[in-house]
Amino acid sequence: MNSNQIEECEKTALHIIKYGGLFFMKRYIIEQKLKSVAAFLVIIILLPYVVSVFVNGADVTAGDSRGSFYVKVKVPDTQEADGVVEIGWTEYLAGVLAKEMPVDYGEEAMKAQAVIVRTQIYRELENSEDKILTMGYLSREEMQKQWKSEEAEENYEKYVRAVEQTDDTVLMYGEGYAWTPFHQSSCGKTRSASEVIGTEEYPYVAVRECPADKEAGNEVQVFTFSYSEIQEKCRDFLVAAADGEQAEKGYSFADFEIKAYDSAGYVSELRIGDTVCTGDQFRDALSLPSSAFSFSEPAEEERGNDKESAIKITTTGNGHGMGMSLWTAEKMDEEGKTFEEILSFFFEGTEMRKDIQETELY
Repeated sequence: MNSNQIEECEKTALHIIKYGGLFFMKRYIIEQKLKSVAAFLVIIILLPYVVSVFVNGADVTAGDSRGSFYVKVKVPDTQEADGVVEIGWTEYLAGVLAKEMPVDYGEEAMKAQAVIVRTQIYRELENSEDKILTMGYLSREEMQKQWKSEEAEENYEKYVRAVEQTDDTVLMYGEGYAWTPFHQSSCGKTRSASEVIGTEEYPYVAVRECPADKEAGNEVQVFTFSYSEIQEKCRDFLVAAADGEQAEKGYSFADFEIKAYDSAGYVSELRIGDTVCTGDQFRDALSLPSSAFSFSEPAEEERGNDKESAIKITTTGNGHGMGMSLWTAEKMDEEGKTFEEILSFFFEGTEMRKDIQETELY
């Protein structure tokens, strides 16, 4: 090889090194840019989760993972120092339903109850500064204990379906959320809010005929109390409890008189000795299931071992009697009524809205 050929080879080699290196440099730069873009996309995808962890705590993946919205709930028996736990929105609503409504109730009745519960929670959130909910619920662990393991998941899913199939649905009255009370069963009619609490603010909570409630489980219950028991339990409002002479004398059957009923058949006014109270006061003091009650004198064998003077109280219905009767809602479900029809019957005059998400209340 002569000198000219050697020089030509050197030029070729230098050309390859120069432009080949440039090629690999460009490839390296492109690869680095692609890596940066990929990293940016990962950050964008994970950002909602990072924010959720920052806001709700590190255990947001616990429990039901459906939906990413979590709420704070006051649970007195929890091990948390502040008595507050965080739970998924859907899981919480399903747990409230499970606490209040039997699992064997129909789909439409359960959906009606889901709307009632959601409306109550929206009202609570709207008026709450700390946004900590207080309505009791069954946790997944409590459901597992309540039902057989093979049934627990199926039952839980039934409550979840009622929540999801009524997503964002609430009852409105005017510009605000309706007041939506409920109870297990009435005495045959539901009560008027204006009669019970003395306000015209809730005209849609009115008397409704519920004859099917007469067949409800534990509809009629009988209790026997000694007069001394009643005196002790009602001491906060009994005149005799504050008067030494009358308190020592005690009560007899003649001291108990029902003076008035409301239009649904619940006791509205009651006399005990010199004290006049409401039927609801008496019900609460004695933890009776209903303020639709009557008095009678028990037979000798019903008075207990000590044979102390006593009074027999017979109650009808379960709960305060206002709003929706769960028992009648179930019977309407069995008749083929939809949840919209059930709610329209019990809360006539309210409007159903489906466009307000729970996140808007935070």
